[in-house]
Amino acid sequence: MIINTGSRTDIPAFFHKWFLNRVDEGFVCSKNPYNDDIYRYPINPKTTDCMCFTSKNPKPLVKNIDKLDEYNQFWFITINAYDKDIEVNVPSYKRVIKTFKSLSDYLGSNCVEWRYDPIFITEKYDLDFHIDRFEEIASQLSTYNDYCTISFIDLYKKVLRNFPDAKEVTIEEQLIIGENFSRIARENDIQIKTCLEGTLLDQFGCDSSGCMTQQVIERAIGNNLKLPKGKYQNRECNCIFGRDIGAYNTCMHGCKYCYANSNMKLVKKNQKLHNPNSPLLIGEVKESDDVKEVNEPSYMDLQTKLF
Repeated sequence: MIINTGSRTDIPAFFHKWFLNRVDEGFVCSKNPYNDDIYRYPINPKTTDCMCFTSKNPKPLVKNIDKLDEYNQFWFITINAYDKDIEVNVPSYKRVIKTFKSLSDYLGSNCVEWRYDPIFITEKYDLDFHIDRFEEIASQLSTYNDYCTISFIDLYKKVLRNFPDAKEVTIEEQLIIGENFSRIARENDIQIKTCLEGTLLDQFGCDSSGCMTQQVIERAIGNNLKLPKGKYQNRECNCIFGRDIGAYNTCMHGCKYCYANSNMKLVKKNQKLHNPNSPLLIGEVKESDDVKEVNEPSYMDLQTKLF
């Protein structure tokens, strides 16, 4: 089983105590955001093939990373360089770079990857800004990271509601970003990846196969996976997302471009319902709830170690 913590919120940043409690107790409950079904997933080293994290501020959980030593891990760490007008409660990118380096040293560069996304263009955050900041961050991460996933802003309704000035990045702007980012990445021994962006940037040497593919997870855990056909794939890409234990409308970063939050009023309301000792991230499991047990086996191919 693959446990995914990062498609709906930032668990390492805001819910690290809850997550470690779930690991200690050996199970976690997750509510389907579309129909309120509750699923109970076991957490143990024998069947949990990989824990996948996505975070803009991994430090709170990284400070206790030794408590996860029994588990294979893969981390996506988003490092942009937007100011507080865009990423309201995100630490400075220089602080996040330090945490990235320490995590890479601890787990290995095969287990930690950099995300620079979403990219949008404004008068303040113009092409020169992105190229300059990308080069600065890439030079810092060159010996700690092998890949960087980039993506352009998606104008979902909730994004436009919270970020009305947002505009699509034009094809011309995407080409300039792709060409310059690819050049900078090569100079720092980093491979650029895209996900759900088509193949436009492949001409510059970008890899458009996806960000969290089976190959990415296998590289992190050092083993092949024998996943049933179509397992964990729910988008038009090659990514596998595992069992998501997060919840929408819970991330306190307050980023204007966020697709996972409707508004901060709802986020603050949900924060009050969070109990670090509850099996659920938000709220409690009631006696009347129908909790579905999910007991998946390990999909790891122990006969074929990659390293």
